[in-house]
Amino acid sequence: MKYAVLSGDVVAFTSLSNSQKEDLEARLRNLNITLAMKFNTYSRLVKGDYWECVVPQIEHALTVALLAKSWVKAFTVRPQKNQKRLKSFETYGIRLAVGLGTLDRFEPERGIVDGEAIYRSGRKINDESTHSKKRVVIKNTLFFESGNPDLDQQMEPLISLLDHTINKATEKQSLILYHKLLGKSEKAIAEELDISQSSVNQHSTSLGWNAIEKAVTYFQQKMKAT
Repeated sequence: MKYAVLSGDVVAFTSLSNSQKEDLEARLRNLNITLAMKFNTYSRLVKGDYWECVVPQIEHALTVALLAKSWVKAFTVRPQKNQKRLKSFETYGIRLAVGLGTLDRFEPERGIVDGEAIYRSGRKINDESTHSKKRVVIKNTLFFESGNPDLDQQMEPLISLLDHTINKATEKQSLILYHKLLGKSEKAIAEELDISQSSVNQHSTSLGWNAIEKAVTYFQQKMKAT
């Protein structure tokens, strides 16, 4: 059986205050619950800033990745002009790699995840890490590794465009994107966030929701065909 495993590294985590770290960790634990209920995933937070998620149905991997990225980017930090690392967190939120492959051992109740899928995602995210680097230089924050060069090449432009689009999203746009990825209507989102439905629509349009939705659908179709 083929799985998708997401490995995530929070950008510039050390630039957050202790209270911000605790709040973000709680936010990620809440995300784990939501994803498990919606996609039957197994997620865990390691060392505060490292996140892993096993997605049994690989066609949902991109949706889960975008949910994680938008949920982290919707976290409020309000960096000052001289806080460049904190500004990097506000812009990028989390760096995520999707790895496809088998899992030799998957025992959620014991916290065991072992196999090629998690090797691929973990290796890619570690290669891209900014830990212990004085200067944060980030070009991409979304990655896809399947072990199939042709498939990776086909997915690379789509993943890069989504990455670029979502990195430009504001805090409010990120939050609305998160709810739309969960399949909620604009009316339901407006009621939940206590804003007008026209405001939800405006933020969705500005971010390019229609294109994001088409990209997610294309990814789902490609994964079902693999």
